[in-house]
Amino acid sequence: MKLCIITHKVKRGDGQGRVNYEVAKEAIRRGHHLILLASEVAPELEKDHKVNWMAISVQGYPTELIRNFIFAKKSADWLRKHRSSIDLVKVNGAISMATADVNAVHFVHNSWLRSPVHISRNRRDLYGLYQWLFTALNARWEKQAFQTAKIVVAVSEKVAQELVNIGVPRSRIRVIVNGVDLQEFAPGVASRPKLGLPENVTLALFAGDIRTPRKNLDTVLHALAKVPDLHLVVVGNTEGSPFPQLAASLGLNQRVHFVGYRRDIAEIMRAVDLFVFPSRYEACTLVLLEALASGLPVITATATGGAELVTPECGVVLPDSDDTNALAAALLSLVSDRILMQQMGQAARSVAEQHSWTTMAQTYVDLFEELSNAEHCSHPDLSPSSRSVPLPFSATGAN
Repeated sequence: MKLCIITHKVKRGDGQGRVNYEVAKEAIRRGHHLILLASEVAPELEKDHKVNWMAISVQGYPTELIRNFIFAKKSADWLRKHRSSIDLVKVNGAISMATADVNAVHFVHNSWLRSPVHISRNRRDLYGLYQWLFTALNARWEKQAFQTAKIVVAVSEKVAQELVNIGVPRSRIRVIVNGVDLQEFAPGVASRPKLGLPENVTLALFAGDIRTPRKNLDTVLHALAKVPDLHLVVVGNTEGSPFPQLAASLGLNQRVHFVGYRRDIAEIMRAVDLFVFPSRYEACTLVLLEALASGLPVITATATGGAELVTPECGVVLPDSDDTNALAAALLSLVSDRILMQQMGQAARSVAEQHSWTTMAQTYVDLFEELSNAEHCSHPDLSPSSRSVPLPFSATGAN
């Protein structure tokens, strides 16, 4: 099969980029030929003889909206010339103006636009207007892209429902949850002093962008004020964040530890006792899966995509992200029962083991092969793979 993936990045260390990286590796492992229309590609993929990288540069353009538009047009122009030589095309959302066979949806902009914590509702300035325009245009383009795809992949049940809400038939939706590195994120013991964390206390973890109210650190802090025996470590860039001041106003300076942006999140997860993340809007957060893989009990909310993975055996899912009392009660129930936390942590690891990157990638490629085989059976004389015609492009860049 000749598979084309259109995406901005195909590399580790990037959420959506990591998904496409793992899918690409699995496709190569099965012997498929891969065409990547992307701006960035991992070096090991670029060097693989089964990979043709058509580099689409968008450097120099002033905003993400313009860069995305240029990428969408360039990728569609290239694909229009070479589509007859490709068996299957996978894209992410409205990333390309080209028609795709599989559209993997990591974020539904229509739902985000209606969210009460959308940036435009908190920033009544030029930046807020730009964010509104960015989301509104992407919402429109996404609906068009989803209508033409054969299969739309949702990364969580929450995203699947959001797709149904904008008119995508449920029969064309498949749910494939993102994966997690089970070796990097695993239960263990880490030195708190080396990580700058307090010893001999029960320690919860919150991780995410803390410059806006979307991730809901404010509710976590208000709940923490009701749980006197619990400390909280907060991973996230504090520049421009209102939450250090909020923590101080609540008298939590001694129990809330802002450690800034960190790359050693796996080690930090091995040093804490539980993970709390009742986000107000999330499509499918990788950090939730990472916490489960690290053997941490998880407290989250239904507004957080991926919350369906958190069973009563491994955590608590709150129906309302902003219910401070319910969150405080959930925290108290864990903090007061060390054995319960240990049992939940073991169950959390078991859940995560069902969602490795390998399992996710295999599910994607199984889907590609299913669609490709069905197309070949329907039109055997039109199948690109049935012809021994070389691909009409080089591996050095888009032409």
